[in-house]
Amino acid sequence: MKYSQPKGTFDIIPTPPRPEDQWRESARWHYLESVMRTLARDYGYQEIRTPVFEKTELFVRSVGESSDIISKEMYTFLDKADRSMSLRPEGTAPVMRAFVQSQLQQLGNQHKFFYIAPFFRYDRPQAGRYRQFHQFGIEAIGSREPEQDFEAIELLYELYRRLGLKNLNVLINTLGDSSCRTRYKEALLTFLKPHFDSLSEESQIRFTKNPLRILDSKDPKERALLEKAPSILDFLSPESKSHFDALCALLKEQSLPFTIDSKLVRGLDYYNETVFEVTSDVLGAQNTIGAGGRYDGLLPAIGGPDLPCIGFSTGIERILHTMEGQKAPFPPKSGPFVTFIPLGETAKKVAFKLLYELRHCSIPSEMIQSKKIQKALQSAEKNLTTFAVIIGEEELSTRSAQVKMMKSRTTEEIALDSLVEHFKREFSHGL
Repeated sequence: MKYSQPKGTFDIIPTPPRPEDQWRESARWHYLESVMRTLARDYGYQEIRTPVFEKTELFVRSVGESSDIISKEMYTFLDKADRSMSLRPEGTAPVMRAFVQSQLQQLGNQHKFFYIAPFFRYDRPQAGRYRQFHQFGIEAIGSREPEQDFEAIELLYELYRRLGLKNLNVLINTLGDSSCRTRYKEALLTFLKPHFDSLSEESQIRFTKNPLRILDSKDPKERALLEKAPSILDFLSPESKSHFDALCALLKEQSLPFTIDSKLVRGLDYYNETVFEVTSDVLGAQNTIGAGGRYDGLLPAIGGPDLPCIGFSTGIERILHTMEGQKAPFPPKSGPFVTFIPLGETAKKVAFKLLYELRHCSIPSEMIQSKKIQKALQSAEKNLTTFAVIIGEEELSTRSAQVKMMKSRTTEEIALDSLVEHFKREFSHGL
């Protein structure tokens, strides 16, 4: 009986056989993760890791019962003690829970975290959307300043710049504080009420539970209707307007291209004030590759200190699909630095000893056993080796080896006793 991975999931493998699956190549994932870790370090963010599952009530409390995640998408189960647990559908709530539980506020009022992790949502799989997906995210705790908002947006944009992505749209908006949103919700409901019967079933549900989420509708007719809806920018308090204006000024000063989209909202209930998205035209309907915003009231809502917060997450799968669609460069694949090709049992013992000496010097090395030198060389070439070392009876008699540089096809004879030092020098020159 053959088995396959669950629907909406995928394997990350060393060499995908089909060209359209190259985004699943493990070397590409390693590359992205290394860029993300370096970027986080450059901006002063430290890694945090949380469990893959949490108590369901954490997500209900933080994300909001009216969100699609809670109502439709969570993988929820009862453990053996009949406690409701859920695979994490997003990263912010677990990080905030860890912050509160570990009492990290005792170490100061400003903290910056990043994570690279898998998440889970029961959703209809399509390009850029999977049931197990992976995200890079940041959470900055402790600063209400617009400079912190700018840092989050600019960090996300810088990530895409370092990866070679182009033609990206940076959209920003503000949801204001709670008083702004209360006044705006009333105006929005007044506008939508005469059109209630023509709204989609999903928007009719949101009309009662969370009307701002209607602004996120993808229905073309509703999008056209919403063009005439009131703008939240007309309902901002002086404090919220001042904060948003300062952010826009910072973005302009640093020449970061952006567009104000007054209909931009986020899918989670905890957002307030600044929200933002970065989109690409490569992914079709799922065109958002990264998004985030402020959630200043989340920590006290889950029993923590009243500290302001802002963050974002970006889907690794969506980045990879966008990079492929835009033909962004990936580093060239690499193979072993040295591949030994022994001919005979005695040669194999000698090569085996040298192989482990090189590995203990942190020089990537392999050994291919074959009766035919040409076939072994073809395998070494396919494995992208840099040097092939041939040791046969003749080489054993002279205590030497034939060292072939695969790129230039040149061969030189080197004493067996000198091989390790020779490759240590060559490897250091190549770094």
